[in-house]
Amino acid sequence: MVRVRIQQADFDIGAELAALQGGCTDVGAVASFVGCVRGHTREDDISALTLEHYPGMTERAIEAMIDLAQARFGLQGARVIHRVGRLLPGERIVLVAVTAPHRRAAFQGCEFLMDYLKTHAPFWKKEATPQGERWVDARVADDEALRRWGLTSDNAGPQS
Repeated sequence: MVRVRIQQADFDIGAELAALQGGCTDVGAVASFVGCVRGHTREDDISALTLEHYPGMTERAIEAMIDLAQARFGLQGARVIHRVGRLLPGERIVLVAVTAPHRRAAFQGCEFLMDYLKTHAPFWKKEATPQGERWVDARVADDEALRRWGLTSDNAGPQS
């Protein structure tokens, strides 16, 4: 089963969750997170978000994240789909989904993967605003979210 896909096209959440569960009868929980492009931030209005990545390297980094989450939380399966290219506000950008024997492991595994993805996956984001385009810096809040799992990133600068 393909666990990681980086693609420009949108994804069908229902189809992805069904494929992840794959008819297994020992799955007790499926947890998922879908992230969407925001049209507004505290700083500005966003008209588009462009995402870039290094093909191959990005998939390998996310595969390693999934391996870590499966070992840590006893996940039965996981899938991460991340879109790249130019996306508009309201469009889906990421799906993180996991299966586990019990809900707590599924919730924790999904949240862990999303926190890890925000700080360690090699993606570069550029926002289009009324003032022009700008690269998005890592955020201190994302590093803090990762620390609660006992991990560090130190990607973010002093801004919040």
